[in-house]
Amino acid sequence: MGTDSDIKTPTEAPVPDLEKTPSNNPIVGTVADADATESDQLAVLGYKPALHRNRSMFHLLFQTLAIAAIPYGEGGPLLSAIYGGGPLAIFVGWLVVLALDECVALSLSELASRYPTSAGPYYWSFQLAPAGLKKGLSFVNGWTWLIGNWTITLSVNFGFASLIAATVAMYHDDWVASDWQLLLIFYAICLVTFAICALGNEWLPLVDTVCAAWTAVSIFVILIALSVKADAGRRDAAWALGHYDTSFAGWGGFTFFIGLLPAAYTFSAIGMISSMAEEVHDPAMKVPQAISLCVPVGGFFGIFFILPICFTLPPLADILEAPNAQALPYIFHRVMGSPGGGLGLIFLVLAITLFCSISITNAASRCTWAISRDDAVPGAALWSRVSPRFGVPIWALFLLTIVQMLLGLINLGSTSAFTAFVSVGVIALALSYAIPIAINYKGPPASDGLVF
Repeated sequence: MGTDSDIKTPTEAPVPDLEKTPSNNPIVGTVADADATESDQLAVLGYKPALHRNRSMFHLLFQTLAIAAIPYGEGGPLLSAIYGGGPLAIFVGWLVVLALDECVALSLSELASRYPTSAGPYYWSFQLAPAGLKKGLSFVNGWTWLIGNWTITLSVNFGFASLIAATVAMYHDDWVASDWQLLLIFYAICLVTFAICALGNEWLPLVDTVCAAWTAVSIFVILIALSVKADAGRRDAAWALGHYDTSFAGWGGFTFFIGLLPAAYTFSAIGMISSMAEEVHDPAMKVPQAISLCVPVGGFFGIFFILPICFTLPPLADILEAPNAQALPYIFHRVMGSPGGGLGLIFLVLAITLFCSISITNAASRCTWAISRDDAVPGAALWSRVSPRFGVPIWALFLLTIVQMLLGLINLGSTSAFTAFVSVGVIALALSYAIPIAINYKGPPASDGLVF
């Protein structure tokens, strides 16, 4: 990695308080040993402040919950859970993923507390890796992290487009969006989120706060509406919580793991909030708090979203025929008994998905900016610029948008583009988390310098 004249990179920064070879020598200092100001903390890590700190811990937590977007995160790829066996995969899979993801969240919180920078996992890998592997692991993890950010953001925006198309199909049973129509909807979403993130940065903390409140209210509205109406019939507890049908996927007992995708997708981006570390006061404390609280808070509300769906599901074989491979609008339509009732509920989810698109685009743009700042991306000098007018890395945001729009063309030749985007995003993010966690496990723990 190279360096700009005014910004130091992890490889060349004078960081006397950070261990150069943590796998072989004792850690001699932490960010907490520096002065209390965030600028001093960032200087210890080797960077100069470039972004405005206008967020609190609750803003970060709300942004993390907005990115998780429980009704969309679980409902968007819900068809995978139907193929994965149905109610058992939905309910038990949710609990299994919650337990596993909280372990990941706590591990990431340790690292985010010790190294509170927008560079995130690839910087953590650099600081924790043995001397001979620092640059290599950091570069590989940086690109894995970047690909994960790009594709998971792409999956949200493309899933949003699919959800809109499936909602229209509730009123027009004979209409199915063509590939190019879906692509145009997707492009419109990309441009709208670009404009909001570029022009409205000072309002985005408020947007995340509104999203958290909207999500909580929406979940309880959906809970009451589905439970009261249940037009497709009511299931008993044994079926709703334990029915397992392996006939749809053809993988026998392994089918259950296919059904884990919606829950895994929901919380796959918990670490993306680390890219916002340079826009929050006291990041060594508040970033890890937001990461560690996201899973239990989101998991609690998610239970109230999942249970009414499991108890009122239409026949599973019918759900598999849902338009645009989007099960949620079809389920709402059938359970509510009318297109109007289904539209009322799906509107709540569409609003949540819009909030999610904005929040995840914002976080992914900071990831793109951070890795460009370390000169690891072609054209880094341009992508690492921060607009003095808008106070955001607008060129990194532009790159993120263009990459999404180009990858969206895959949909023109593939009927399973959405599932592919989701899968790549989940796997890439999980791998980028695993690398620094594994290095930390082998060497001196990052918790030696824990502030959180």
